[in-house]
Amino acid sequence: MTDSIDDDAEHRVYSPAADHHFPDEKLNRVLEFITEDEEIQTYLEAQNVNAVDRMQYNDHGSKHIEIVRNRALCLYDLLKAGNVDFNGARQQGLAEEDEGVIIVLAATLHDVGHVVHRDEHVYYSIPLAADILDRILPEFYDLAETVRMKGEVLHAILCHHTAEMPLTTEAGIIRVADALDMERGRSRIPYEHGGRGINTLSSQAINRVSLQKGDQSPVMVEIAMTNAAGVYQVDNLLKAKLEDSGLEDQIRIVAVNTNENREQLVERIEL
Repeated sequence: MTDSIDDDAEHRVYSPAADHHFPDEKLNRVLEFITEDEEIQTYLEAQNVNAVDRMQYNDHGSKHIEIVRNRALCLYDLLKAGNVDFNGARQQGLAEEDEGVIIVLAATLHDVGHVVHRDEHVYYSIPLAADILDRILPEFYDLAETVRMKGEVLHAILCHHTAEMPLTTEAGIIRVADALDMERGRSRIPYEHGGRGINTLSSQAINRVSLQKGDQSPVMVEIAMTNAAGVYQVDNLLKAKLEDSGLEDQIRIVAVNTNENREQLVERIEL
């Protein structure tokens, strides 16, 4: 399943033209720049070779990045609407408008290390992303701002890995958004090539992920799954990303088994 503008009401796709709860003019300029940048787009295609073609793993290429970036920006908007504090840009003396730029750059570059290897890819992502940021950031920032922005983006990239603890709200968003790309479309390629590992099978069981304003917290994530295999995506992967993200109290997650034709081992789980 792919995202479309029609899904925007469920906070699945970031629309630059929409009204947001944050200043978006600079973010939109940066987003336009990076989506047309040849080097970045080549990385996004190349980073899928090790993950999918060689290791039969779930998608980590341009579609994954598009979905994670959309989820991250929609999470950002919902959290800003809920008056959640963002400390990354602020503690560096940067402007509120720079929060979204940190998020969009980190979401775009967080998996570039896959061009080296799937294993420990997050640590390869840091030097590769640093080189890209050295070229891109001066297009929008002076020298001092570039140094500070670079540090914040790299921190967010590093902390999408569960072994590293996010120290900023911006980094927490990237960590959670990465796990929110769990719908069945992500495992289509390895599944069609015979991949039947738990990551592939569990992703095949997730029908839809929707974000919306919550009643008890700023964000509620609703996950519709077609069988109990989807519990692995929710309980093992998403739960692990949400834990220690700094957003545990801000995001409520509800997963419902929507398959009415079979005996249900799991009907509903909530984190």
